[in-house]
Amino acid sequence: MPGCHVTDHQMRVYKKLRETDSTAVAAAKASISVATAYRIEKDPRLPSQKQAPRGRRRPDPLAGIFDAEVVPLLKAAPGIRAVAIFEEMMRRHPELDEGVRRTLERRIRAWRAVHGEEQEIIFRQTHKPGRLGLSDFTDMAGFGVTIAGQPLDHRLYHFRLAYCGFEHAHVVLGGESFVALAEGLQNALWSLGGVPHEHRSDSLSAAFRNLDRDAREDLTRRYEQLCAHYGMRPSRNNAGIAHENGAIEGPHGHLKRAIEDALLMRGSRDFGDLAAYRRFIDEIVGRRNARNAKRIDVERAELKELPDRRTTDYEQVTVRVTSSGGFTLRKVFYTVPSRLIGHRLRVRLYDDRLDVFIGATNLMTLPRGRASASGKHDQVVNYRHVIHSLRRKPMALLNLVYRDQLFPREAYRRTFDLLIERLPERQACRIMVELLAIAHERGCESELADALSACLEARQLPDIAAIRARFAPDPAKLPNIVVQLASLDTYEALIGSGMTGDVA
Repeated sequence: MPGCHVTDHQMRVYKKLRETDSTAVAAAKASISVATAYRIEKDPRLPSQKQAPRGRRRPDPLAGIFDAEVVPLLKAAPGIRAVAIFEEMMRRHPELDEGVRRTLERRIRAWRAVHGEEQEIIFRQTHKPGRLGLSDFTDMAGFGVTIAGQPLDHRLYHFRLAYCGFEHAHVVLGGESFVALAEGLQNALWSLGGVPHEHRSDSLSAAFRNLDRDAREDLTRRYEQLCAHYGMRPSRNNAGIAHENGAIEGPHGHLKRAIEDALLMRGSRDFGDLAAYRRFIDEIVGRRNARNAKRIDVERAELKELPDRRTTDYEQVTVRVTSSGGFTLRKVFYTVPSRLIGHRLRVRLYDDRLDVFIGATNLMTLPRGRASASGKHDQVVNYRHVIHSLRRKPMALLNLVYRDQLFPREAYRRTFDLLIERLPERQACRIMVELLAIAHERGCESELADALSACLEARQLPDIAAIRARFAPDPAKLPNIVVQLASLDTYEALIGSGMTGDVA
């Protein structure tokens, strides 16, 4: 049009139309004048090709530096960063202006495009429905999550289907162990309702560190047995090659950002118990899966059926209960009822608990403890297991190895500190043991803790007589009621007399 410059696009359109139309018609369709069309006929160059290159408006600050100094550095150290070269040039040439940095970086980028080394290419993959499921662990140390005010040292086990993006996350309290992998993977499969044809993980390669040859073989055998139970082909990516597990490494970051956002919106990172935190994680993962519901349904139809039952997701060991009233396992001492002293117990180790058996009888479930990173031993103590012996030996409380772990709540520990401060040691121990006995025998651990907290606020010692009266009755004073069961002969007589009632 008159007064407007012709663009490269208009010129290309005109040339295309000119193959079939006259000059005037082609010019009209391309929105240019006939005079412009005739000029194009004489000079077919594009407008951009006619523009003379703009010369430099100021001297090149890198004219005597780039070829002589920068290029040799790039050839000698191909991986060196542009900012490092810039800092070196500023050191060598103090007269250079700080504003030369962007010019230098642009020049280096252009040089590398022509003379640089070949770079690794990422090959995007297509995934078939039902083929591949992936597992990995991700650290949650930086999130500051606490349980009842106590920091929670944990990881997340993360499972994902490569095709549809179905996810499952499981809070792991220990390390990247086979037990954590087996429990998390099975939870994921049963939540999904099907089994992929292949399972890939690098968790086992991480578990291989510092293991001898026999341990590695044992771990591999258990992993293969786990996959065989579900009919999955096991595979592992090469150690240190994260992109081979790229279908889950990237989603790690997306999931963790979603958790961080949810924590910020929640306004608190403290949870009442571990179960509440696990429900919080499940809710986040559930919302993410809801967005992929259609693709998940497509892939679920291609999955293999689940087996009839789960397989083992625990490690089993045998321990002996010592005269200390417990057993030591993995540098952690666990108390059990004293009647088990001398017995050998079968223990199933899960990530967050221990199931204790004698023979085929399940005796109890204990929370799992872990030794500190420094190797210091830990204790998992239940005062109910030892209180009957402490009543006979109250002074044993004073220097007991696991004394701090013995107190079920903070109020009990602070009460003992106050008793030791105000009273002779023997009397303080006797009163404290009696308080623990009352909490056990009368089932008032929480209520008694509240009463002790009130005494602590008033800086008063607890009154044992008042506490006994408050949390009556005393089990020793409860009446012994004997129930007389009717003889079975009475029922036989009723049947024989036909007094069984009519059938409706």
